[in-house]
Amino acid sequence: MITTSIKRRTLLGAGLAGASMLAMPSVLRAQDKSLKVGVYGGYFKTSFDKNIFPEFTKATGIAVESIAEPTGEAWLVQLEQAARAGQAPADVSMMSQVAMLKGQSTELWTPIDMAKIKNGSNLIDRFINKYPDGRVAGIGAVSWYITLVTNTDVFKEAPTSWAAFWDPANADKLGLLALVSNSFLLEVTAKTYFGGTNALDTEEGILKVFEKLAEVKPNVRLWYRDEAQFEQSLKSGEIPMGQYYHDVTGLAAADGNPVRSTFPKEGGIQDSGCWALSRASQKSEEAHIFIDYMCQPSIQATLSRKVGTSPTVRREVTDLTDKEFAAVSSDIEPIVPRYDLYQSKSDWLNQKWTELIVG
Repeated sequence: MITTSIKRRTLLGAGLAGASMLAMPSVLRAQDKSLKVGVYGGYFKTSFDKNIFPEFTKATGIAVESIAEPTGEAWLVQLEQAARAGQAPADVSMMSQVAMLKGQSTELWTPIDMAKIKNGSNLIDRFINKYPDGRVAGIGAVSWYITLVTNTDVFKEAPTSWAAFWDPANADKLGLLALVSNSFLLEVTAKTYFGGTNALDTEEGILKVFEKLAEVKPNVRLWYRDEAQFEQSLKSGEIPMGQYYHDVTGLAAADGNPVRSTFPKEGGIQDSGCWALSRASQKSEEAHIFIDYMCQPSIQATLSRKVGTSPTVRREVTDLTDKEFAAVSSDIEPIVPRYDLYQSKSDWLNQKWTELIVG
């Protein structure tokens, strides 16, 4: 089960599945109407094909052809190139927040008419992705958390703050994600020591945050890209503290491993993906029906139970029990990544990250 979770989470975080899967869409037949939907691959796509798309087709009569999106930003490039030729490899796609911003810059996304999204009132505001002029570019599809994780044999009590990463007592004990753009440690540092992520509004502010983050380096045993490697080291106690995915850690704990996931007082890191409609799509009506369907509290709760994602709708409108909600989410206000920076300052941030943090 945990192996599956690792694969799923790797897919979630990276942007996902191999391009070879693109040639193998799964078609769920209905009458006349149909929709091509791009989703993250592997376990994630399998779960949608099994638990979500058939029920959507039953409810609406719209057949879904699900397509596994290739890795990283390759799908964004494919959608953009196809749109220039008036084609849509998928009508609706699940896109990362940085990809949403890049697509906005070329008007790739057809604005969503919120009057047709009757379930939109259930959404948490931060999951409505807007163009600078206020048009809606995308709607929150799923979200997930990165939290502070510890080995319970080594740390008898759970830490309460991300500041534990800086504690000299934790020298050589941390496993942290290796990239500036997937660890979101700048945001963690800004929230923990500088009052919030607004500290990252200027390059001067970012450099101050980098300086503070650099103080954590003596405590880092592993900057990891391979999630399975860190998870194994966390379970064994070899690397007893770090950052990892909340739901996967919970599954490992449920399997009897001595690990725990903690939402620090500053909040867990909440990452997410959006549903977006390609400007080349001729299926606007079907796309709006699909997005509205996915905003239903019952569907978001099903995703939490079946896929392990956190709801993009308000907790109180779902029927998730306290235990089910805690398995995927938290009521503590989250740390939301500064996706704008990874679009506008990507090269500079990567350079400074290498120079000051992992170099």
